[in-house]
Amino acid sequence: MADAVLFEFLHTEMVAELWAPDPDPGLGGQKMSLSVLEGMGFRVGQALGERLPRETLAFREELDVLKFLCKDLWVAAFGKQMDGLRTNHQGTYVLQDNSFPLLVPMASGLQYLEEAPKFLAFTCGLLCGSLSILGIESSVTASVAALPACKFQVVIQKS
Repeated sequence: MADAVLFEFLHTEMVAELWAPDPDPGLGGQKMSLSVLEGMGFRVGQALGERLPRETLAFREELDVLKFLCKDLWVAAFGKQMDGLRTNHQGTYVLQDNSFPLLVPMASGLQYLEEAPKFLAFTCGLLCGSLSILGIESSVTASVAALPACKFQVVIQKS
């Protein structure tokens, strides 16, 4: 429980620091901040992936890897399983969390809906980094229609 609270606080402070008004707006602004958060998440996702038992790394299919992310990795990172996983069987997966822990504190009002995406950039990177260490190159985007629910769209890069 304490770990989750500390992580939420750290995450909130990272977002607040990266979105603080910049006296020099010529450095890339909010897009740069999103990239920094995604990069941090990517590295954390790789580190989590490196700590996995070797037998976990021997998945046969992409769907098995995504199921692993929705169950085991999500529990390790957020203390709960993902609520849904859908696929078009052509390399696109949608992962749904109906009560995403990093969005729960702001779920009390609609005024925070447009602020929500910046709180998902780190997690997009986390998913992308975890997939990378498992041998799958991907791009991950997030969307929020109603707080605290969110969806992560994972598109597998075919080589």
